[in-house]
Amino acid sequence: MIKVNEYFEGAVASLGFDFKGEKTSVGVMQPGEFTFGTVAPERMTVIKGALTVKLPGSVEWVTYRDGDSFEVPGDSSFEVKIEVNTAYLCDYL
Repeated sequence: MIKVNEYFEGAVASLGFDFKGEKTSVGVMQPGEFTFGTVAPERMTVIKGALTVKLPGSVEWVTYRDGDSFEVPGDSSFEVKIEVNTAYLCDYL
């Protein structure tokens, strides 16, 4: 079953699904600044575009581009700045 999610008044949309017992989502983000909360640890991979991210406990912003990944701990939040439409893959670890 595919779960459709929409956040920030439609600026972020994703399709969630189970793959071999693991939860995964794929989505798109429009330009803007967003804060995301996590329950489980996540690995985010940029498919197309770029995400500028400030991870929990960090003071620095890092830009991730096509093919780059980063991990976010569970029970935390992270900030994202997006300047171009961006597609991503999120694996819940």
